[in-house]
Amino acid sequence: MIPLALAEIAQCTRGTVLDADPATRVSGEATVDSRDVAPQGLFVAVKGAHADGHDYAAEAVARGAAACLVSRPVGVPAVLVADPVGALGQVASTVRSQLTGCTIIGITGSQGKTSTKDLLLQLLSHHGETIAPVGSFNNEIGVPLTLLRTGAATRHLVLEMGARGAGHIRYLCEIARPQMGAVLNVGVAHVGEFGTVEATGRAKSELPEALPGGGTAVLNLDDPLVAAMAFQTRATVITYGVHERADLRIEALRLTAAGYPSFELTYRGERASVTMPLIGEHQAHNGAAAAAVAVAVGMDLTQVASLLASVVATSRWRMEPHERADGVLVLNDAYNANPDSMRAALKTLAALARGRSGSRTIAVLGEMLELGSSSYEQHDAIGRLAVRLGICRLLVVGEGARPIHRAAAAQSSWGGESVLVPDADRATEWLRDRVRPSDLVLVKASRAVGLERVAAALVDDGTVNAP
Repeated sequence: MIPLALAEIAQCTRGTVLDADPATRVSGEATVDSRDVAPQGLFVAVKGAHADGHDYAAEAVARGAAACLVSRPVGVPAVLVADPVGALGQVASTVRSQLTGCTIIGITGSQGKTSTKDLLLQLLSHHGETIAPVGSFNNEIGVPLTLLRTGAATRHLVLEMGARGAGHIRYLCEIARPQMGAVLNVGVAHVGEFGTVEATGRAKSELPEALPGGGTAVLNLDDPLVAAMAFQTRATVITYGVHERADLRIEALRLTAAGYPSFELTYRGERASVTMPLIGEHQAHNGAAAAAVAVAVGMDLTQVASLLASVVATSRWRMEPHERADGVLVLNDAYNANPDSMRAALKTLAALARGRSGSRTIAVLGEMLELGSSSYEQHDAIGRLAVRLGICRLLVVGEGARPIHRAAAAQSSWGGESVLVPDADRATEWLRDRVRPSDLVLVKASRAVGLERVAAALVDDGTVNAP
Protein backbone atom coordinates (compact mmCIF):
# COMPACT_ATOMS: atom_id res chain seq x y z
CA MET A 1 0.00 0.00 0.00
CA ILE A 2 1.12 3.53 -0.70
CA PRO A 3 1.76 4.88 2.83
CA LEU A 4 -0.78 7.23 4.40
CA ALA A 5 -0.70 8.96 7.78
CA LEU A 6 -3.72 8.48 10.01
CA ALA A 7 -4.30 12.22 9.67
CA GLU A 8 -4.60 11.79 5.90
CA ILE A 9 -7.00 8.87 6.32
CA ALA A 10 -9.09 10.95 8.73
CA GLN A 11 -9.13 13.84 6.29
CA CYS A 12 -10.31 11.85 3.26
CA THR A 13 -12.93 9.96 5.29
CA ARG A 14 -14.06 12.93 7.41
CA GLY A 15 -13.10 10.84 10.40
CA THR A 16 -11.36 11.35 13.74
CA VAL A 17 -8.11 9.78 14.92
CA LEU A 18 -8.56 7.91 18.22
CA ASP A 19 -5.96 6.54 20.64
CA ALA A 20 -3.08 7.19 18.24
CA ASP A 21 -0.62 9.78 16.98
CA PRO A 22 -2.13 11.31 13.79
CA ALA A 23 1.33 11.06 12.21
CA THR A 24 1.28 7.25 12.50
CA ARG A 25 1.65 5.80 9.02
CA VAL A 26 -0.26 2.92 7.51
CA SER A 27 1.97 1.20 4.98
CA GLY A 28 0.72 -2.39 4.90
CA GLU A 29 -2.28 -3.83 3.08
CA ALA A 30 -5.84 -3.36 4.30
CA THR A 31 -8.03 -6.28 5.38
CA VAL A 32 -11.41 -7.07 6.89
CA ASP A 33 -10.09 -10.28 8.50
CA SER A 34 -8.19 -9.87 11.79
CA ARG A 35 -6.40 -13.16 11.09
CA ASP A 36 -4.93 -11.74 7.90
CA VAL A 37 -3.38 -8.50 9.12
CA ALA A 38 -0.25 -7.19 7.39
CA PRO A 39 2.47 -5.41 9.39
CA GLN A 40 1.49 -1.74 9.71
CA GLY A 41 -1.67 -2.52 7.80
CA LEU A 42 -5.22 -1.20 8.13
CA PHE A 43 -7.96 -3.32 9.68
CA VAL A 44 -11.46 -2.39 8.51
CA ALA A 45 -14.10 -3.28 11.10
CA VAL A 46 -17.11 -4.45 9.10
CA LYS A 47 -20.31 -5.37 10.88
CA GLY A 48 -21.82 -8.41 9.18
CA ALA A 49 -24.76 -10.72 9.70
CA HIS A 50 -22.80 -13.15 11.87
CA ALA A 51 -19.88 -11.15 13.27
CA ASP A 52 -18.89 -7.58 14.08
CA GLY A 53 -15.35 -6.64 13.09
CA HIS A 54 -15.19 -4.16 15.96
CA ASP A 55 -14.98 -7.11 18.35
CA TYR A 56 -11.69 -8.13 16.68
CA ALA A 57 -10.03 -4.72 16.47
CA ALA A 58 -7.76 -5.28 19.47
CA GLU A 59 -6.69 -8.63 18.04
CA ALA A 60 -5.89 -6.99 14.70
CA VAL A 61 -3.65 -4.40 16.36
CA ALA A 62 -1.96 -7.10 18.43
CA ARG A 63 -1.21 -8.91 15.17
CA GLY A 64 0.52 -5.84 13.75
CA ALA A 65 -2.11 -3.52 12.30
CA ALA A 66 -1.15 0.14 12.54
CA ALA A 67 -4.78 1.17 13.09
CA CYS A 68 -8.41 0.25 12.49
CA LEU A 69 -11.21 1.87 10.55
CA VAL A 70 -14.20 1.85 12.89
CA SER A 71 -17.65 3.29 13.52
CA ARG A 72 -17.30 3.23 17.33
CA PRO A 73 -14.33 3.52 19.72
CA VAL A 74 -12.51 0.22 20.27
CA GLY A 75 -9.73 1.21 22.69
CA VAL A 76 -6.89 0.78 20.17
CA PRO A 77 -5.46 3.08 17.45
CA ALA A 78 -8.25 3.84 15.00
CA VAL A 79 -9.93 6.33 12.71
CA LEU A 80 -13.56 6.81 13.69
CA VAL A 81 -15.89 7.17 10.68
CA ALA A 82 -19.61 7.01 10.00
CA ASP A 83 -19.36 3.89 7.79
CA PRO A 84 -16.17 1.79 7.60
CA VAL A 85 -17.06 0.25 4.22
CA GLY A 86 -17.75 3.63 2.64
CA ALA A 87 -14.61 5.02 4.28
CA LEU A 88 -12.60 2.13 2.84
CA GLY A 89 -13.68 3.27 -0.60
CA GLN A 90 -12.64 6.83 0.18
CA VAL A 91 -9.18 5.69 1.32
CA ALA A 92 -8.83 3.63 -1.86
CA SER A 93 -9.86 6.60 -3.98
CA THR A 94 -7.19 8.71 -2.27
CA VAL A 95 -4.53 6.11 -3.05
CA ARG A 96 -5.85 5.87 -6.63
CA SER A 97 -5.01 9.55 -7.10
CA GLN A 98 -1.34 8.73 -6.52
CA LEU A 99 -1.17 5.92 -9.11
CA THR A 100 0.03 8.11 -11.95
CA GLY A 101 2.03 5.42 -13.75
CA CYS A 102 -0.52 2.63 -13.45
CA THR A 103 -3.11 1.43 -15.98
CA ILE A 104 -6.30 0.41 -14.20
CA ILE A 105 -8.42 -2.21 -15.94
CA GLY A 106 -11.96 -3.17 -14.96
CA ILE A 107 -13.57 -6.47 -15.96
CA THR A 108 -17.27 -7.26 -15.75
CA GLY A 109 -19.73 -9.75 -17.21
CA SER A 110 -22.31 -12.32 -16.21
CA GLN A 111 -19.75 -15.11 -16.20
CA GLY A 112 -16.04 -15.58 -16.78
CA LYS A 113 -14.85 -12.53 -14.80
CA THR A 114 -12.60 -14.41 -12.42
CA SER A 115 -11.14 -16.74 -15.04
CA THR A 116 -10.41 -13.81 -17.36
CA LYS A 117 -8.89 -11.84 -14.50
CA ASP A 118 -6.62 -14.79 -13.70
CA LEU A 119 -5.50 -15.03 -17.33
CA LEU A 120 -4.90 -11.30 -17.61
CA LEU A 121 -2.78 -11.30 -14.47
CA GLN A 122 -0.55 -13.97 -16.00
CA LEU A 123 -0.24 -12.07 -19.29
CA LEU A 124 0.35 -8.58 -17.93
CA SER A 125 2.88 -9.74 -15.34
CA HIS A 126 5.26 -10.11 -18.29
CA HIS A 127 4.70 -6.44 -19.13
CA GLY A 128 5.22 -4.94 -15.69
CA GLU A 129 4.23 -5.35 -12.06
CA THR A 130 0.57 -6.34 -12.00
CA ILE A 131 -1.93 -6.53 -9.14
CA ALA A 132 -5.24 -8.44 -9.39
CA PRO A 133 -7.88 -9.55 -6.89
CA VAL A 134 -7.55 -12.62 -4.74
CA GLY A 135 -10.38 -14.99 -5.67
CA SER A 136 -13.52 -13.04 -6.58
CA PHE A 137 -12.99 -9.79 -4.67
CA ASN A 138 -15.35 -7.79 -6.87
CA ASN A 139 -17.64 -5.69 -4.68
CA GLU A 140 -17.58 -2.50 -2.59
CA ILE A 141 -15.16 -4.19 -0.17
CA GLY A 142 -13.09 -6.33 -2.52
CA VAL A 143 -12.32 -3.64 -5.11
CA PRO A 144 -10.94 -1.11 -2.58
CA LEU A 145 -8.95 -3.83 -0.78
CA THR A 146 -7.35 -4.81 -4.09
CA LEU A 147 -6.60 -1.20 -5.01
CA LEU A 148 -4.89 -0.69 -1.65
CA ARG A 149 -2.42 -3.48 -2.49
CA THR A 150 -0.79 -1.27 -5.12
CA GLY A 151 2.53 0.49 -4.75
CA ALA A 152 4.57 3.05 -6.61
CA ALA A 153 5.98 0.35 -8.92
CA THR A 154 2.59 -1.09 -9.93
CA ARG A 155 2.16 -0.83 -13.68
CA HIS A 156 -1.17 -2.62 -14.13
CA LEU A 157 -4.10 -3.04 -11.76
CA VAL A 158 -6.80 -5.51 -12.81
CA LEU A 159 -10.12 -5.17 -11.00
CA GLU A 160 -13.04 -7.56 -11.21
CA MET A 161 -16.31 -5.64 -10.94
CA GLY A 162 -19.54 -7.36 -9.93
CA ALA A 163 -23.00 -5.91 -9.39
CA ARG A 164 -26.11 -6.82 -7.43
CA GLY A 165 -28.06 -3.86 -8.76
CA ALA A 166 -28.01 -0.65 -10.75
CA GLY A 167 -25.30 1.80 -9.77
CA HIS A 168 -22.96 -0.73 -8.16
CA ILE A 169 -20.40 -0.78 -10.97
CA ARG A 170 -20.68 3.00 -11.32
CA TYR A 171 -19.73 3.32 -7.64
CA LEU A 172 -16.72 1.03 -8.10
CA CYS A 173 -15.63 3.08 -11.10
CA GLU A 174 -15.88 6.29 -9.08
CA ILE A 175 -13.37 4.78 -6.65
CA ALA A 176 -11.00 3.14 -9.15
CA ARG A 177 -11.38 5.43 -12.17
CA PRO A 178 -10.31 2.77 -14.71
CA GLN A 179 -8.72 3.76 -18.00
CA MET A 180 -9.63 0.41 -19.58
CA GLY A 181 -12.65 -1.83 -19.22
CA ALA A 182 -13.66 -5.22 -20.60
CA VAL A 183 -17.27 -6.42 -20.77
CA LEU A 184 -17.41 -10.17 -21.37
CA ASN A 185 -21.10 -10.99 -21.72
CA VAL A 186 -24.63 -10.37 -20.47
CA GLY A 187 -26.54 -13.50 -19.53
CA VAL A 188 -29.42 -14.69 -17.39
CA ALA A 189 -27.22 -15.08 -14.31
CA HIS A 190 -28.63 -12.87 -11.52
CA VAL A 191 -31.77 -12.05 -13.50
CA GLY A 192 -33.59 -12.74 -10.25
CA GLU A 193 -31.90 -9.63 -8.85
CA PHE A 194 -32.03 -7.41 -11.93
CA GLY A 195 -35.43 -8.50 -13.27
CA THR A 196 -34.47 -8.83 -16.95
CA VAL A 197 -31.41 -9.55 -19.06
CA GLU A 198 -31.70 -6.02 -20.44
CA ALA A 199 -31.51 -4.59 -16.93
CA THR A 200 -28.43 -6.71 -16.30
CA GLY A 201 -26.93 -5.27 -19.47
CA ARG A 202 -27.61 -1.73 -18.33
CA ALA A 203 -25.78 -2.44 -15.08
CA LYS A 204 -22.77 -3.90 -16.93
CA SER A 205 -22.71 -0.91 -19.29
CA GLU A 206 -21.79 1.33 -16.36
CA LEU A 207 -18.15 0.22 -16.86
CA PRO A 208 -17.69 1.42 -20.48
CA GLU A 209 -19.76 4.52 -19.68
CA ALA A 210 -17.28 5.44 -16.95
CA LEU A 211 -14.18 5.20 -19.14
CA PRO A 212 -12.43 8.43 -20.18
CA GLY A 213 -12.13 9.66 -23.74
CA GLY A 214 -8.52 8.50 -23.91
CA GLY A 215 -9.35 5.07 -22.53
CA THR A 216 -10.11 1.71 -24.14
CA ALA A 217 -13.26 -0.42 -23.98
CA VAL A 218 -12.84 -4.11 -24.83
CA LEU A 219 -16.20 -5.54 -25.89
CA ASN A 220 -17.43 -9.00 -26.87
CA LEU A 221 -18.82 -8.60 -30.40
CA ASP A 222 -20.55 -11.99 -30.21
CA ASP A 223 -22.94 -10.67 -27.54
CA PRO A 224 -25.41 -8.14 -29.00
CA LEU A 225 -26.02 -6.42 -25.66
CA VAL A 226 -22.29 -6.00 -25.12
CA ALA A 227 -21.62 -4.95 -28.72
CA ALA A 228 -24.20 -2.16 -28.35
CA MET A 229 -22.14 -0.67 -25.51
CA ALA A 230 -19.77 0.71 -28.16
CA PHE A 231 -22.28 3.55 -28.48
CA GLN A 232 -22.28 4.19 -24.71
CA THR A 233 -18.62 4.98 -24.21
CA ARG A 234 -16.22 7.83 -24.99
CA ALA A 235 -13.32 5.38 -25.07
CA THR A 236 -11.71 3.74 -28.08
CA VAL A 237 -13.40 0.38 -28.69
CA ILE A 238 -11.61 -2.91 -29.37
CA THR A 239 -13.90 -5.86 -30.09
CA TYR A 240 -13.17 -9.56 -29.81
CA GLY A 241 -14.96 -12.83 -30.59
CA VAL A 242 -15.69 -15.27 -33.41
CA HIS A 243 -17.67 -12.59 -35.25
CA GLU A 244 -16.13 -11.85 -38.65
CA ARG A 245 -15.92 -8.14 -37.84
CA ALA A 246 -14.19 -8.54 -34.48
CA ASP A 247 -10.91 -6.66 -34.16
CA LEU A 248 -9.33 -9.59 -32.32
CA ARG A 249 -10.89 -12.69 -33.82
CA ILE A 250 -11.10 -16.33 -32.73
CA GLU A 251 -10.89 -18.69 -35.72
CA ALA A 252 -10.85 -22.47 -36.20
CA LEU A 253 -11.83 -23.19 -32.63
CA ARG A 254 -11.86 -26.83 -31.58
CA LEU A 255 -11.31 -28.91 -28.46
CA THR A 256 -8.38 -31.31 -28.19
CA ALA A 257 -8.82 -34.83 -26.84
CA ALA A 258 -7.86 -33.46 -23.43
CA GLY A 259 -10.63 -30.85 -23.63
CA TYR A 260 -8.26 -27.94 -24.26
CA PRO A 261 -9.37 -25.15 -26.66
CA SER A 262 -7.16 -24.86 -29.72
CA PHE A 263 -7.68 -21.90 -32.05
CA GLU A 264 -6.20 -19.09 -34.13
CA LEU A 265 -6.11 -15.46 -32.99
CA THR A 266 -5.98 -12.68 -35.57
CA TYR A 267 -5.42 -8.99 -34.89
CA ARG A 268 -4.55 -6.21 -37.32
CA GLY A 269 -3.10 -8.56 -39.91
CA GLU A 270 -1.21 -10.72 -37.43
CA ARG A 271 -2.08 -14.35 -36.77
CA ALA A 272 -1.04 -16.68 -33.94
CA SER A 273 -1.96 -20.24 -32.99
CA VAL A 274 -2.99 -21.01 -29.43
CA THR A 275 -3.75 -24.12 -27.41
CA MET A 276 -4.71 -23.20 -23.86
CA PRO A 277 -4.05 -25.86 -21.19
CA LEU A 278 -7.44 -25.23 -19.55
CA ILE A 279 -10.56 -27.34 -19.95
CA GLY A 280 -13.52 -26.04 -21.92
CA GLU A 281 -14.30 -24.21 -25.15
CA HIS A 282 -15.39 -21.17 -23.12
CA GLN A 283 -11.77 -20.66 -22.07
CA ALA A 284 -10.98 -19.56 -25.63
CA HIS A 285 -13.37 -16.64 -25.20
CA ASN A 286 -11.86 -15.77 -21.81
CA GLY A 287 -8.42 -16.00 -23.40
CA ALA A 288 -9.44 -13.74 -26.28
CA ALA A 289 -10.78 -11.12 -23.88
CA ALA A 290 -7.52 -11.18 -21.93
CA ALA A 291 -5.53 -11.05 -25.18
CA ALA A 292 -7.49 -8.01 -26.38
CA VAL A 293 -6.64 -6.13 -23.19
CA ALA A 294 -3.01 -7.23 -23.41
CA VAL A 295 -2.52 -5.98 -26.98
CA ALA A 296 -4.32 -2.77 -26.05
CA VAL A 297 -1.66 -2.03 -23.41
CA GLY A 298 1.09 -2.66 -25.97
CA MET A 299 1.92 -6.37 -25.84
CA ASP A 300 2.68 -8.23 -29.07
CA LEU A 301 0.09 -10.78 -30.28
CA THR A 302 2.73 -13.45 -30.78
CA GLN A 303 3.95 -13.04 -27.21
CA VAL A 304 0.38 -13.06 -25.90
CA ALA A 305 -0.40 -16.29 -27.78
CA SER A 306 2.74 -17.91 -26.42
CA LEU A 307 1.83 -16.92 -22.87
CA LEU A 308 -1.74 -18.21 -23.26
CA ALA A 309 -0.26 -21.59 -24.14
CA SER A 310 1.37 -21.80 -20.70
CA VAL A 311 -1.32 -20.38 -18.40
CA VAL A 312 -2.51 -22.26 -15.34
CA ALA A 313 -5.81 -22.26 -13.48
CA THR A 314 -5.36 -20.28 -10.28
CA SER A 315 -8.92 -20.01 -8.90
CA ARG A 316 -10.34 -23.23 -7.50
CA TRP A 317 -13.47 -25.16 -8.41
CA ARG A 318 -13.74 -23.83 -11.97
CA MET A 319 -13.59 -26.84 -14.31
CA GLU A 320 -10.83 -28.07 -12.03
CA PRO A 321 -9.68 -31.51 -13.28
CA HIS A 322 -8.67 -34.35 -10.95
CA GLU A 323 -7.74 -37.71 -12.44
CA ARG A 324 -7.66 -40.63 -10.04
CA ALA A 325 -5.34 -43.60 -10.27
CA ASP A 326 -8.22 -45.71 -11.62
CA GLY A 327 -8.77 -43.30 -14.53
CA VAL A 328 -11.84 -41.55 -13.13
CA LEU A 329 -11.71 -37.90 -14.19
CA VAL A 330 -13.56 -35.50 -11.85
CA LEU A 331 -14.32 -32.01 -13.15
CA ASN A 332 -14.95 -29.84 -10.10
CA ASP A 333 -16.89 -26.84 -11.43
CA ALA A 334 -18.79 -26.29 -8.19
CA TYR A 335 -17.78 -22.68 -7.54
CA ASN A 336 -20.87 -21.28 -9.23
CA ALA A 337 -23.43 -21.95 -11.95
CA ASN A 338 -25.78 -20.18 -14.31
CA PRO A 339 -27.48 -21.42 -17.49
CA ASP A 340 -24.68 -20.28 -19.80
CA SER A 341 -21.86 -21.79 -17.75
CA MET A 342 -23.91 -24.96 -17.15
CA ARG A 343 -24.37 -25.44 -20.88
CA ALA A 344 -20.66 -24.88 -21.50
CA ALA A 345 -19.71 -27.41 -18.82
CA LEU A 346 -22.07 -30.10 -20.17
CA LYS A 347 -20.81 -29.59 -23.72
CA THR A 348 -17.24 -29.94 -22.46
CA LEU A 349 -18.12 -33.16 -20.63
CA ALA A 350 -19.63 -34.62 -23.80
CA ALA A 351 -16.62 -33.52 -25.88
CA LEU A 352 -14.20 -35.16 -23.45
CA ALA A 353 -16.10 -38.44 -23.72
CA ARG A 354 -15.62 -38.46 -27.47
CA GLY A 355 -11.88 -38.54 -26.91
CA ARG A 356 -11.97 -41.33 -24.31
CA SER A 357 -13.34 -44.52 -25.77
CA GLY A 358 -15.45 -46.50 -23.33
CA SER A 359 -15.77 -43.73 -20.75
CA ARG A 360 -19.18 -42.98 -19.28
CA THR A 361 -20.30 -39.44 -18.52
CA ILE A 362 -21.95 -38.59 -15.20
CA ALA A 363 -23.21 -35.06 -14.56
CA VAL A 364 -23.82 -34.15 -10.92
CA LEU A 365 -25.92 -30.99 -11.10
CA GLY A 366 -27.45 -28.78 -8.43
CA GLU A 367 -29.63 -25.71 -8.46
CA MET A 368 -28.75 -22.52 -10.32
CA LEU A 369 -29.76 -19.67 -8.01
CA GLU A 370 -30.86 -16.07 -8.64
CA LEU A 371 -32.83 -16.85 -11.81
CA GLY A 372 -36.12 -15.40 -10.60
CA SER A 373 -39.23 -16.31 -12.58
CA SER A 374 -37.14 -17.99 -15.30
CA SER A 375 -35.81 -20.62 -12.88
CA TYR A 376 -38.08 -23.51 -13.91
CA GLU A 377 -37.59 -22.87 -17.62
CA GLN A 378 -33.80 -22.61 -17.33
CA HIS A 379 -33.45 -25.78 -15.24
CA ASP A 380 -35.78 -27.66 -17.58
CA ALA A 381 -33.62 -26.63 -20.55
CA ILE A 382 -30.49 -27.98 -18.86
CA GLY A 383 -32.15 -31.39 -18.40
CA ARG A 384 -33.11 -31.49 -22.07
CA LEU A 385 -29.59 -30.47 -23.10
CA ALA A 386 -28.06 -33.29 -21.06
CA VAL A 387 -30.21 -35.73 -23.02
CA ARG A 388 -29.32 -34.19 -26.40
CA LEU A 389 -25.63 -34.39 -25.55
CA GLY A 390 -25.95 -38.07 -24.65
CA ILE A 391 -24.83 -37.74 -21.04
CA CYS A 392 -24.98 -41.29 -19.64
CA ARG A 393 -26.11 -40.58 -16.11
CA LEU A 394 -27.55 -37.51 -14.49
CA LEU A 395 -27.45 -37.06 -10.72
CA VAL A 396 -29.60 -34.09 -9.71
CA VAL A 397 -29.08 -32.71 -6.21
CA GLY A 398 -31.73 -30.81 -4.25
CA GLU A 399 -35.39 -29.95 -4.69
CA GLY A 400 -34.58 -26.66 -6.42
CA ALA A 401 -32.96 -28.57 -9.28
CA ARG A 402 -35.85 -31.03 -9.71
CA PRO A 403 -36.86 -29.57 -13.12
CA ILE A 404 -33.53 -30.80 -14.53
CA HIS A 405 -34.41 -34.33 -13.43
CA ARG A 406 -38.00 -34.16 -14.69
CA ALA A 407 -37.00 -32.85 -18.11
CA ALA A 408 -34.34 -35.51 -18.62
CA ALA A 409 -36.43 -38.38 -17.31
CA ALA A 410 -39.31 -37.42 -19.61
CA GLN A 411 -37.25 -37.95 -22.77
CA SER A 412 -38.21 -41.45 -23.91
CA SER A 413 -35.54 -41.53 -26.60
CA TRP A 414 -32.73 -41.18 -24.05
CA GLY A 415 -30.81 -44.28 -23.10
CA GLY A 416 -29.42 -42.69 -19.96
CA GLU A 417 -30.63 -42.45 -16.38
CA SER A 418 -31.57 -39.52 -14.14
CA VAL A 419 -31.70 -39.75 -10.36
CA LEU A 420 -32.82 -37.08 -7.88
CA VAL A 421 -31.25 -37.00 -4.40
CA PRO A 422 -32.00 -34.50 -1.62
CA ASP A 423 -28.53 -33.27 -0.70
CA ALA A 424 -24.76 -33.47 -1.13
CA ASP A 425 -24.35 -36.35 1.34
CA ARG A 426 -26.79 -38.54 -0.56
CA ALA A 427 -25.11 -37.58 -3.81
CA THR A 428 -21.76 -38.73 -2.44
CA GLU A 429 -23.25 -42.05 -1.34
CA TRP A 430 -24.83 -42.60 -4.75
CA LEU A 431 -21.57 -41.93 -6.55
CA ARG A 432 -19.51 -44.17 -4.29
CA ASP A 433 -21.79 -47.07 -5.14
CA ARG A 434 -21.80 -46.49 -8.89
CA VAL A 435 -18.69 -44.76 -10.22
CA ARG A 436 -16.38 -47.12 -12.05
CA PRO A 437 -12.90 -46.80 -13.60
CA SER A 438 -12.49 -44.32 -16.45
CA ASP A 439 -15.79 -42.53 -15.80
CA LEU A 440 -15.97 -38.78 -16.46
CA VAL A 441 -17.78 -36.94 -13.66
CA LEU A 442 -18.84 -33.28 -13.81
CA VAL A 443 -19.88 -31.61 -10.53
CA LYS A 444 -21.59 -28.21 -10.91
CA ALA A 445 -24.09 -25.99 -9.08
CA SER A 446 -24.42 -22.54 -7.61
CA ARG A 447 -21.98 -21.88 -4.78
CA ALA A 448 -24.55 -22.05 -1.98
CA VAL A 449 -25.44 -25.65 -2.88
CA GLY A 450 -22.01 -26.80 -1.65
CA LEU A 451 -21.31 -29.50 -4.23
CA GLU A 452 -17.58 -28.97 -3.87
CA ARG A 453 -17.87 -31.43 -0.96
CA VAL A 454 -19.15 -34.05 -3.38
CA ALA A 455 -16.24 -33.47 -5.75
CA ALA A 456 -13.70 -33.58 -2.91
CA ALA A 457 -15.13 -36.83 -1.54
CA LEU A 458 -15.08 -38.40 -4.99
CA VAL A 459 -11.47 -37.37 -5.61
CA ASP A 460 -10.35 -38.63 -2.21
CA ASP A 461 -12.31 -41.87 -2.37
CA GLY A 462 -10.06 -44.82 -3.22
CA THR A 463 -12.91 -47.32 -3.39
CA VAL A 464 -14.68 -47.81 -6.69
CA ASN A 465 -17.67 -50.13 -6.91
CA ALA A 466 -19.12 -51.35 -10.19
CA PRO A 467 -22.83 -50.67 -10.71
